[in-house]
Amino acid sequence: MLHIPPDWPVFFTLIASFLVFWFIFSRIFFRPFLDLLSRRESRFRDLSERTEQLIKQARVAEEEREERLAEARREALARSESGRRAAEAEVANLLEEAKADARAVLEEARTRVENQVRAAERELDTMGRALAHELAERVLGRRLNGTHDSGARN
Repeated sequence: MLHIPPDWPVFFTLIASFLVFWFIFSRIFFRPFLDLLSRRESRFRDLSERTEQLIKQARVAEEEREERLAEARREALARSESGRRAAEAEVANLLEEAKADARAVLEEARTRVENQVRAAERELDTMGRALAHELAERVLGRRLNGTHDSGARN
């Protein structure tokens, strides 16, 4: 049974044995376990910091990639725009050349037609004079004195 006041030698023995067991258990179990927890916590903290750094680096790399991609798109757009402008200029030049060629062909055709019309007018004039001469000879019933004998008679 429990005595009040306690039996002092037993009480001090219990306190001493408690302190000895506490010291032994703290050295064998508690300290290694607490050290393990501390190392684990430190490792998790380090991993968390490293993860945050990697996330930041990934964001920076993604932004740089987006910037390079945007720059490449701008360059490609500029190249295609300059190519389009060059093609438009080439088309305009070809169109002007085609117009100039068409004008030259039309002018040549117009000149040829005008020459043919003049030749036809001269031929009609010659034929008209020959017919008039022949008609006059038939109406008069004799040959006319004139040098207008072009051989248009049949």
